[in-house]
This record gives sequence, structure tokens and C-alpha cells, in this order.
Amino acid sequence: MNRLSLTQAFVYLLRRDLTLAFRNRAEFANPMLFFVLVISLFPLAIGALPTLLQTIAPGIIWVAALLAAMLSLDSIFRSDFDDGSLEQLLLSAHPVPVLVLAKVCAHWLVTGMPLLVIAPVLAEMLGMPSSAQGVLLLTILIGTPILSLLGSIGVALTVGLPKGGIILSLLVLPLYVPVLIFATSAISGAAVGLDVSAQINMLLAFLFLSLSLSPWATAAALRMSMS
Repeated sequence: MNRLSLTQAFVYLLRRDLTLAFRNRAEFANPMLFFVLVISLFPLAIGALPTLLQTIAPGIIWVAALLAAMLSLDSIFRSDFDDGSLEQLLLSAHPVPVLVLAKVCAHWLVTGMPLLVIAPVLAEMLGMPSSAQGVLLLTILIGTPILSLLGSIGVALTVGLPKGGIILSLLVLPLYVPVLIFATSAISGAAVGLDVSAQINMLLAFLFLSLSLSPWATAAALRMSMS
């Protein structure tokens, strides 16, 4: 296939998944609502102590983002598996990793982008210093695509199981831990004026590594699940 036809296939699949997601409003809204509710409950549970909230705000926001991403992971391939279009994707003449990447991009645009938009409001609610809010947005921008890319591997391995939610959580949570550690460390460091370039560079390295390997691993896992 020439480059143009492959690009068209990528764009068409991306557009299809976005259209289906926007038609199903719950799929679009649930991760963001979950993200907002989890963060809003923390001040009620531990008390509205400004110093305490500022200290734990990076962890609260990133744990909520991680759980919100996991909440919607199953949607990457589940509907395609149910209606049989996943088999057609695997039989396509186009490279399956490229098509997988289109579906992961659609998932991130539906679930990760809204978190990026609403995060500054929630950070302000928790009293996060303005010096750390820019780093918060940067870590979400870099980190949430990693969550989608790594999560797609777990979804591909469990898509054929009738109740794969628990297994999916066990598979992907260990992969998410390094992202959580470096992202929260960067935000906490920025809040006290430290240089956080090392943490950001590590997150970028994770992103490039995930972009390079995850689509291929996901494609292989889909073939195993459908065989």
C-alpha cells in the first residue's frame, strides 16, 4: 500500500471511532465525571486544610487520572469485538499496528483530552501553586497517552474474555506505576521550585518507547486473543 492509502485508513478509522464515541455520550462523559468526582471527594473526606491539600494534590489528581483512564480502557476494542469488525481489522491489508495506533489515538482524544482541559480547575480547587500547574498540564499531556498505549496491550489480551476487567487491572496497573511516580514527583518538585527536567525527560522517554513498541505488542496480543 502506498503512503496515502495508509494515511487515509488511519484517518478514517480515527474518525469512525470518534464518531461512535460522540454518539455514545456516556462513553465520552464517564471518565471526566469520574475524574471530577474522585478529586472533589478528597477535601470532604480529609478536611479542607490548605496545606494538606497542596501537599497531596499531585497524587490525588494523578491517581484519579489513572483510574479514569482504566475506567474506559475496555472501550478501545470491546465494541469491535462484539460486532465482528475486529476480525476485519486484523485481516486488513494495512499494517495492523498503524490501525491500532489510530484506535488508541481516538481513545486518548475521548478520555485523555478532557482530563487535560478540566485539570487546571481542579488543581486550583485543591490550592496547587500556580508554579506547579503548568507542570501538571505537561505531565498529563505526556502521561495520559502512555496510559492509553500501555492499556491497549492489556485490553488486547483480555478482549476475548467474558469478564476480563479484573485481569485487565492486574495487567496494566504495574505498568502505570512508573508514570505515576515520575509525574507526581515532577509536580511536587515544581511546587517547591526545584528543577524537574529529569522527571519530564523520563516521561518523554516512556512516551516514545510506548509509541514505538505498544502498537506492535497490541497487534500481536489481538492476534493471540482472536486465534
